[in-house]
Amino acid sequence: MNKIKAAIIEDEVPAARLLSNMLQELRPEWEIILLPGTIEESVEWFRNNPHPDILFLDIQLTDGISFMFIEQAKPDSMIVFTTAYDEYAVRAFTVNSIDYLLKPVHKERLLDAINKFERLNNGYLHAMKNLFDVNELMKVIAERNTKTFRTRFLVTGNRRFYTVMVTDIAYFYSEEKITYAVTHDKKTHVIDLPLSKLEEELDDRIFFRVNRQFILSADSVRNIEPYFNGRVVIQVNPPYNGQILVSREKITALKMWLNT
Repeated sequence: MNKIKAAIIEDEVPAARLLSNMLQELRPEWEIILLPGTIEESVEWFRNNPHPDILFLDIQLTDGISFMFIEQAKPDSMIVFTTAYDEYAVRAFTVNSIDYLLKPVHKERLLDAINKFERLNNGYLHAMKNLFDVNELMKVIAERNTKTFRTRFLVTGNRRFYTVMVTDIAYFYSEEKITYAVTHDKKTHVIDLPLSKLEEELDDRIFFRVNRQFILSADSVRNIEPYFNGRVVIQVNPPYNGQILVSREKITALKMWLNT
């Protein structure tokens, strides 16, 4: 039996090494190849080398999104996406890959993806390739970029209606099944929508759901401090009278959001 070749394309060196180490631990018989985290260099490597059996591909590379790499390199490999994107994006990726791994990658989920690859690798590879549709993925990204987002809310208060502009809101929070919006001028307004609905209607480049209780705007984040068990606590402005905690699993996505 030929040795399985696995390649990793990831623009963050520590993340690439961590994934490589986990793969070597789970499948020591595999050959693991670390490729550059750029579209240009990875495309060049695929042009001049046999394609690996399985490719772990980061969605966001140094010089663009990985679908541009797929379009140019046309890899013969089965693909597992690695991503810190939100669930909306992930639903699109699952249609066009054998699996996806949310960052930070956990060994249990990585093993699930490996097992899935090994099941599909027996005679089903070409069928899976035919299902891969780069144009569909690019269409999803285009639709995402042209999506319209909510710009204001109609709020009831003191026997009158008034509007609150989304650009004036620092953060939303839920308490006893009531949703509140806190504006930059330190006023609190009751919003007649759950956080789950707000998450769909707000621009996720500006707002991020850090946990089940809070959606923050980037402008509201004052600082991030370490907490227990790998979590962090966020200080916001205007101040919130309590702790806003972020789980270890969401920290990478939070950092990527704040850094865009």
